[in-house]
Amino acid sequence: MQTFPVVRRLLLGIAAVWAVQVQAAECMGQGIELQVLGSGGPEMQGKRASSSYLIWRDGKARVLVDSGGGSALRFGQAGAQMADLDIVLFTHLHVDHSADFPALVKSSYFEHRRRPLPVLGPPGSEAFPSIIDFVRGLFDEKHGIYRYLSDYLTGGESSYAIQPREIKLKPGELAEVFADADFKVMATPVTHGRVPAVAWRVEIGGHALAFSGDTSGDGALAKLAARTDIFVAHNAVPEGATGIERKLHMPPSVIGEIAKAASVKKLVLSHRMLRTLGQEPRTLESIAKVYTGPTVFADDLDCFGLRGK
Repeated sequence: MQTFPVVRRLLLGIAAVWAVQVQAAECMGQGIELQVLGSGGPEMQGKRASSSYLIWRDGKARVLVDSGGGSALRFGQAGAQMADLDIVLFTHLHVDHSADFPALVKSSYFEHRRRPLPVLGPPGSEAFPSIIDFVRGLFDEKHGIYRYLSDYLTGGESSYAIQPREIKLKPGELAEVFADADFKVMATPVTHGRVPAVAWRVEIGGHALAFSGDTSGDGALAKLAARTDIFVAHNAVPEGATGIERKLHMPPSVIGEIAKAASVKKLVLSHRMLRTLGQEPRTLESIAKVYTGPTVFADDLDCFGLRGK
């Protein structure tokens, strides 16, 4: 009778390894595909780029979510082009979610992009700039860190204009914040300690994808992720986390509860920090108590195809 828990842990361990390996694939350039550029957090020892995701449509990178350290290299390795992007979405402005943005802007000079680039992100606070101040702080012609690239604020003859826009929503509010002929974007504010943060939903090509960003798991996140083909949730803390770690991030059990409430078709766990690496069997066990759909662990450059619609 005492062997069942041991066998169960063994099976969960095998499942965790399978979950990591079976989904590793290259994007095929067909239909809608999600590619993980950065599956790690701020630590360098994990050998992962920091948080960043691409949504592809028929072989073109259309939507970029976050741009953490190391993700610009992954962007190039993936074969993506800044000229193809329709929009950039920032969940929040911690370094491990935003550091490589200016590198991507610089790279676009060599791709001859001319159309404006909408950049959506959170409002500011006493400790953090708004997305508008973030972009201006980088490229303002007088005071910007990279003021030599100030044409990207105005759209000069040989550049394009970055168009930053703050997403100001009330707690628990869920709203459509961007739409064009090809896709629409919805957002809801989430709690990440005192850091202004936004979770995103992108509906494109008959599919829906949601990105939790870093959050304790509150608000309208389940509504945002409702019936999505893929819900990307951040596995930054292990089960049982307390203190500031728990205030900043949701443990696996909360991820599972949200995935179940949202009836998501696939759960992708990313932002895998050192404190959660090696905890995959326990993480799966906590999630599987409430959510029984497929759960996979992301690695850099993993690609998830959503063809068929």
